[in-house]
Amino acid sequence: MRIDLHTHSTASDGTDTPAELVRNAAAAGLDVVALTDHDTTRGHAEAKKALSELSTGLTLVTGAELSFNLDGMGLHMLAYLFDPEEPELARECELVRDDRVPRAKAMIEKLQGLGVPVTWEQVARIAGDGSVGRPHIAEALVELGVVPTVSDAFTAEWLADGGRAFADKHELDPFDAIRLVKAAGGVTVFAHPGAIKRGKVVSESVIADLAAAGLDGIEVDHMDHTPETRARLRALAGDLGLLVTGSSDYHGSRKTCVLGEFTTDPEIYGEITRRATGAFPVPGAGGLPAA
Repeated sequence: MRIDLHTHSTASDGTDTPAELVRNAAAAGLDVVALTDHDTTRGHAEAKKALSELSTGLTLVTGAELSFNLDGMGLHMLAYLFDPEEPELARECELVRDDRVPRAKAMIEKLQGLGVPVTWEQVARIAGDGSVGRPHIAEALVELGVVPTVSDAFTAEWLADGGRAFADKHELDPFDAIRLVKAAGGVTVFAHPGAIKRGKVVSESVIADLAAAGLDGIEVDHMDHTPETRARLRALAGDLGLLVTGSSDYHGSRKTCVLGEFTTDPEIYGEITRRATGAFPVPGAGGLPAA
């Protein structure tokens, strides 16, 4: 089985619509794909509809990538198979989403102060119906010729945490995020905690504290982790009794990664589905849900 548990659509900052994502996942030979847009479940209905129209054995895992703040660092937690109607979690996600527009406008204002002729209208056009975020602003900088690629915008010179054009947004406390997802019947996995290229390396003691609070796993096999980082995180997960996942963090054409670039072991995926009580994997028209 080929299982990719971290992807994004136009419901947040990917370039594939949810329907296109499902079709592309099937074409890539995946057996399981998780749709984990930033702080939103808005793409789930479209993805489910597209899946029902495919004669494939692909299984869809519903989820989200939640934003949280830890010691001044903006980080992410993958949440799988939770009840999206759970009131407290839904309210917190709405607060995060609602803060994205004023935050984006604040960053645009800072960029204009630095002499960059970016506008809200340009960024809104790029974001479309998705939850506006830094990748959309980064793409605007690429369009304007300020940086050659989206990744080059995430530096101290521009949009990285603490960078010249950075602005804060509302983010969850990680311990609250774990509590809320658990209350909604979901499973939590710390997304790319050793992403050195993003300047966001989380200490082992913090991960241990989160594990004690109920964190289920850590995303180990990821394009932003070096082989050494993967080995260290895999050993740490073993010590803490955490699940180890792997995934592409696919964003369509906005990033260079491809669907299925890294995958999750079927036994780990099975354990995630066993722990979840808020929702269940959605089977394609070609068969029962993979478990």
